[in-house]
Amino acid sequence: MRPGSLLPLAFCVGLARAQYTVYQPLNQQIIFGGNPDSTPTAAGPAATYTGAAAYDPTVLVAPSPPNPGIPTQFGVQLYSGGMTNLSRPQSGAFFGFSIEMSVSTHVLGKNSSLINVPFLNLMANVKERAGWVQVRVGGNTQENAELVAAGTLPNNSILAKDYSSTFTATGSHPLAYTSDLLYMMANISDFTNTHWFLGVPFFNTTPFALEIVEQAQTIIGDRMLGFQAGNEPDLYAVPPRTNRPVGYAPADYTGEVGLLVQQTNNDALITQRQNLFLVPSISATVWTPEQVWDTGIVESYGSSLYGLSVERYPNNNCAAVYGSGTPVDVQATFPSYLNHGAATGLIQSYINSSNFAMENNKPMIMFETNTASCSGFPGISDSFGAALWSLDWAFTMAFYNFSTALFHVGGQNAYYNPFTPPPTNQSTFREWTIGPVYYAALVMAEALGPSNASQVVDLGMNDGNTFTPGYAIYEGGSPTKLVLFNFVTDNSTASDYTASISIGGGQTGQPAANPSQVKVKYLRAESVSQKGNFTWAGQTMGNNFESDGRLKGDVDVQTVTCDGNNVCAVKVPAPSVALVFLTDDSYNAVTPSNTITFPTTVQTRTVNTIYIDPSAIETSNGHWGMEDHVGATSFGHKSAATLRRSMPGVALLIALAAGAFVAGRALVAA
Repeated sequence: MRPGSLLPLAFCVGLARAQYTVYQPLNQQIIFGGNPDSTPTAAGPAATYTGAAAYDPTVLVAPSPPNPGIPTQFGVQLYSGGMTNLSRPQSGAFFGFSIEMSVSTHVLGKNSSLINVPFLNLMANVKERAGWVQVRVGGNTQENAELVAAGTLPNNSILAKDYSSTFTATGSHPLAYTSDLLYMMANISDFTNTHWFLGVPFFNTTPFALEIVEQAQTIIGDRMLGFQAGNEPDLYAVPPRTNRPVGYAPADYTGEVGLLVQQTNNDALITQRQNLFLVPSISATVWTPEQVWDTGIVESYGSSLYGLSVERYPNNNCAAVYGSGTPVDVQATFPSYLNHGAATGLIQSYINSSNFAMENNKPMIMFETNTASCSGFPGISDSFGAALWSLDWAFTMAFYNFSTALFHVGGQNAYYNPFTPPPTNQSTFREWTIGPVYYAALVMAEALGPSNASQVVDLGMNDGNTFTPGYAIYEGGSPTKLVLFNFVTDNSTASDYTASISIGGGQTGQPAANPSQVKVKYLRAESVSQKGNFTWAGQTMGNNFESDGRLKGDVDVQTVTCDGNNVCAVKVPAPSVALVFLTDDSYNAVTPSNTITFPTTVQTRTVNTIYIDPSAIETSNGHWGMEDHVGATSFGHKSAATLRRSMPGVALLIALAAGAFVAGRALVAA
């Protein structure tokens, strides 16, 4: 067992502008005092809601169906043996997550022994479909994070923020963390095969603080993918950062990367020096990627580079959150996310770079993205429209030969989170909130699957209609899946369309697949403006505060019988995404019969609880054993202590009023 490792496996349940938001989880440990950041009011209707953005009730008006309407009957011709313009082979783990370092202990867990079970379940869902998961812990708050000795932070915490310090160049207070954060990541990997990206602090380059590289290589091992060399360096000389002089340019950044490589090569504690760093992770705000490539950074330091990376948000909400920039009319902006042109427009800035990465045998990585920087938009980032947009954006990146896309997770004051833990002072009676972007991750994982050989092609179907994009997935030269979008909201069904799918006329002379039937899973909601209760194949994560990370409900998979000519007519309701499985093998590979999940059976809060033998619950109506006990459960009350001692039996408790559940064996903590 690692230091700080989990409870023994014998006790486990059968393994069942750019982004510079300041994140502060409620009740996060303060190192030396000072006042925590004030909580900004939501950009939604402030007169009626001023709580955390993650739970903002703002619902926008869905755009009306286009006029003229979309064509509702059209053919989709696939070819055996492959199609032109197929992407590079892609992994099912393509769609991953970027977690802001300052909120990592709120999302991942308290420490290496007390991991958040919902997070394990969320990662396990992706792992079961894709084989593994990619997660980055970093962001602006990594830029001046300091690794400190265990036990040196107050209350034995593993991550803390120094509020006594002035704001740093990244717009956030300095972080301190212990190696137990890395042990927690390693333990998460053991359960869910999660692989990680971290970042080297670039606030001080003389010398670089390389402890995170030294420790992570040892602790996380081969599940440590790479280290970001600077986060958005194109903004280093732009207020409010200004930690580089005016005129800081791509050549200056490349020079600093050279110093990093040199120091790394001279560090005896760093054992793996090849394929280590990601560059340049620019925001596309000031520099273009080509300006960085033109410095010769890849030619000079290619052997030290894991991959090439960029970060991109299509819009920003900085005016509403920080009072800087131009305010955005959220309702007027909503339609811009609801068509294929939103994704194809964004990708134009990176086509040269993805080709350049391919030429240099490096992966191209979208290291941080989401609907809008500065925490996203109320009513857009947390709507079903965001699920459609993020999925289409991910497929567009895959088609244009990116290898990974990481969607950002912020704190309570972010609208766009794929998943949000409850505030720490509500964690004993509320569950997690699952956002639309997480549903997109599940669809992407199933579409690409665990083969690591899936190739994507944008079909330009329906004569390139922007509201009805579609993609084909090929493996080994044969089409295995189709992904069909309908961005329109129309409850009259007049905008539902039917795609008639046929396979034949192989471009390499191979015989056609000609399935006699196909299976279809749907990502559904009533409207693009709907919030919560989305369904994937009939299952849901519910509304705010309703999820333990497991899909709920019965699986709903439609079987479509093809006609005598082996043409398969698949209906795509407005709005929805249809994932069409063309072979039984492609369906079985991503549809586990027995979902592996993790129950919560350890409670960190033991005040105001009562210990009851589970067998008593099984054989009574809840009154047995309580006949002679009258008293309070308040902490320190004598009758409370007497009650706890006098109850028959000893059992691990999950407070039933907290909405958790009693399970048979201990694993990890809530």
